[in-house]
Amino acid sequence: MELKIALLAGDGIGPEVIREAVKVSNSIAKKFNHKIIWSEGLVGAAAIELTGDPYPQETHKICLNSDAVLFGAVGDPKYDNNPTAKVRPEEGLLRMRKELGLFANIRPTYTFESLLEKSPIKKSIIQGTDLVFVRELTGGIYFGKRGRNKSKDYAFDTCEYTTKEIKRLAKVGFELAMKRSKKLCCIDKANVLETSRLWRQTVQSLEEKYPEVSVSYEFVDAVAMRLIHSPSYYDVLITSNLFGDILTDEASVISGSIGLMPSASVGLETSIYEPIHGSFPQAKGKNIANPLATILSASMMFERSFNLLDESKLIRDLVNDSIVNNIVTEDLSVNGKSYGTNEIGDWIKEKIERG
Repeated sequence: MELKIALLAGDGIGPEVIREAVKVSNSIAKKFNHKIIWSEGLVGAAAIELTGDPYPQETHKICLNSDAVLFGAVGDPKYDNNPTAKVRPEEGLLRMRKELGLFANIRPTYTFESLLEKSPIKKSIIQGTDLVFVRELTGGIYFGKRGRNKSKDYAFDTCEYTTKEIKRLAKVGFELAMKRSKKLCCIDKANVLETSRLWRQTVQSLEEKYPEVSVSYEFVDAVAMRLIHSPSYYDVLITSNLFGDILTDEASVISGSIGLMPSASVGLETSIYEPIHGSFPQAKGKNIANPLATILSASMMFERSFNLLDESKLIRDLVNDSIVNNIVTEDLSVNGKSYGTNEIGDWIKEKIERG
């Protein structure tokens, strides 16, 4: 099978973790007689430095001509520390999502038995957690009208949603729930926000189409509390862009490291697979970044975009084996011994080749 994959490494540790995911993917392709055609593109600060644009048209064309996109991270302190910067790396990510029609971000959160003690939350609370967030990506406050007044002492950001945007996101959540435990939670702030009332009304209108799914509605602050108190209560959760951004980062600590969780952004054109962590510039070039989330993102890619279930499962199993055998980076080190980013990729690659 021929797999056309766009490769957007991005900034910070992005190129380092992407390198290991490519290494593993190439080994999988060789083992299962596939051919991967990689097409590299610029995005984020790396693209700004060379083109002045955080998401160049050439990168967009590469994504459109690919079956899937494997993405690292964007972000650079040079822009974070300059509030007057006219263009920022994150704009490239937002534009990429918008222009590719990537309206749904699927973010799983689950635990590894061998890492339960590594989580800052008690083992008895997180054991058995296996939930999935479906976050709306192309609407809401990140894309609404914004600005300041002439004297720059007043600013505004507008949260806007349409029924169409909510409905297509909710359908992804309902369909995912049907494949899992048939349990769905809609997160909003309907006691205060008009957009949240539209969210709740729209999701309620879809319930009759999915009679087997049990649907609950919760305020975002209550979910933020329950994620820490009893995360195994949830299965599939759907929510808006801003709420999803915050809650998925909160949920990431359940597993023990933000370097463990993959994600998929799906929509109208192609799908993007990426780790949920950021560019982590403090770790750039130190060979300490955890590549497992990116490697697991490649696993999601094989499954969701190419329906290669055996290939996907083998990657997941070997990631779990690496954790069980303490072949991990310093963020997951149990006994003080840790491995470099490249060593993790090499270990998994060698296991694929020998298996």
